[in-house]
Amino acid sequence: MENPWGDGGRGRRVVVIGGGVAGSLIAKSLQFDADLTLIDPKDYFEIPWASLRATVEPLFAERSLIHHKDYLTNGRLIVSEVTNITNKEVLTADGHQVTYDYLVVATGHYDPLPVTRIDRLEEYQTENEKIKAADSILIVGGGPTGVELAAEIAVDFPQKKVTLVHDGSRLLEFIGPKASNKTLEWLKNKNVEVKLMQSVDLSNNTNNSGGNRTYFTSSRETIKADCHFLCTGKPPGSEWLRETYLKDRIDNFGRLQVDENLRIKGHRNIFAVGDITDIKELKQGYSAQKHALVAAKNLKLLMSGGKETNLQYTSLDHRFH
Repeated sequence: MENPWGDGGRGRRVVVIGGGVAGSLIAKSLQFDADLTLIDPKDYFEIPWASLRATVEPLFAERSLIHHKDYLTNGRLIVSEVTNITNKEVLTADGHQVTYDYLVVATGHYDPLPVTRIDRLEEYQTENEKIKAADSILIVGGGPTGVELAAEIAVDFPQKKVTLVHDGSRLLEFIGPKASNKTLEWLKNKNVEVKLMQSVDLSNNTNNSGGNRTYFTSSRETIKADCHFLCTGKPPGSEWLRETYLKDRIDNFGRLQVDENLRIKGHRNIFAVGDITDIKELKQGYSAQKHALVAAKNLKLLMSGGKETNLQYTSLDHRFH
C-alpha cells in the first residue's frame, strides 16, 4: 500500500517487527494513525493460548490462525525475516529497506513456524495424527505448556498412556505450592504419570521392536513411549539483534532493556513490547497485550506532537513503582 499521507507521512512512519500478540495488536491499533509497516516471517497471527487445544483438535486452529491481512487493512505487510536495524531503517532478508520514524521490536521467543497459514494448519494436522496413532506419549517439561498439553490429551484421549517428566521439584513453579499440588493431583486422577526432579536426554533413545521407543531419565529410569513432545522454554527472539544498532541494549538473558514507557533504554523513538522485554513478569499473552496498549498510546502521543511528560507508564514491573 502506498503511504496514505504522501510526503506528509514523515514523522509518522512506524515499523513493527514481529507479528505475535504484542506486535499484531500494535499494528492493528496504529494502522489508521500512522504510515504503518508490519514485518513478520509468517503471513498469519496465531492466538498462542489456543495452540495446545489446536494440537488435540486441529479444527480449532481454523479459528486461532488469522491472516495478518485480515485485520491489517490500512498497513503494509512484509513477510520476511529482519536482517539488520540501523538508526533509521530496517533491512529484511528479501531485500526491503524500510525507513522508520518509530520502531517497535516485538519478536517474542524464538519459535520457527511455517511461513504460511496453510502450512501451519497442516502442521497441526500432523501433530494430531501423531497423538492419535500413539498409545503412549512422553511430555518433557512441567511448565504451563507441558501441563496443558498433558491435560488436553488426557481429557480427549483418556485411553492413552501419558507420562510427564519435569526437572523441577513441582509443576508450574511460578504459581504457589497449593495450586501446584492441585495440578499434580488432577493429572494423577486422569492417569497421567508425573516424574519430578528428572530430565530426559531426547537424543539418547532406542527403537523397540514394537515401534515405540525407550527413553532414559537422569534418574536412570526408562520410559517407553510411541512419541514425545518437548515443552520446555524457548529462547528469546533476540539472537538476530546482536549485530544491529540495538546490540548494546540486550541483557544477559537475551532480553531488550526498556524504560517505564516501554522505550528501549537510550532511544526515544524505539519501543520493545512483549516477551522480548526485560520486564520481570510472567511471559504470557495477557502481559504482551498490556504492553501493546501502553506502547500504542505512547506512539500516538509522540506522533501527534504530545509532551513526553504525558507518556503512559507500564505498571507490570516492580522497578517502575
